This record gives sequence, structure tokens and C-alpha cells, in this order.
Amino acid sequence: MNTIVVILSILVVVGIALFLGMKFGKIKDSYGDFIPDSVEDTAAEVKRRAKNVKKELKDVGSAIKEVGNQIGDVGGAAKGKPRRGRKPKK
Repeated sequence: MNTIVVILSILVVVGIALFLGMKFGKIKDSYGDFIPDSVEDTAAEVKRRAKNVKKELKDVGSAIKEVGNQIGDVGGAAKGKPRRGRKPKK
């Protein structure tokens, strides 16, 4: 019970400090939505990076699939079968 009271009191103190910081102009809040601009900018950056990571993972997945498709060709080449992959450029 005591830990809950301590955690809630810390959150209240931090909330009041943020509110007063925004009220007196120490913390910028250009939209007036009580979310500091630095937090909004950080959230947008995290969202952008997550989108880029998702694209890269998709590329890696397709590359791994391609390797999986061609891994059987290695065994065939060791047995002396003709090459089945891309034809060399002339």
C-alpha cells in the first residue's frame, strides 16, 4: 500500500512540475495540448524509425526466402547437375 502511495505522489509531483513549466514558458507547448513539444518530436522520430525498420525487415525476409529457394541448387551443383540459377550475362 505504501509503495502505491509513493508512486502516485511522485507522479502527481512530476505532473504539477510539467504543468507549471509549461504555464511559465520553461517547457514549450506550441499546440496547447499539455504535451511538451520535445515529447511529440521524439514520438514522431520513433514512429519514423519503426517504419524504416519494418521496411528493412521485409527486405531481409525476402532475401532469406531467395536464399532458401536457391540452397538446393548447391547440392545439385556438387552432384554435377547443370546450373539452374541466373544465366551469366554475355
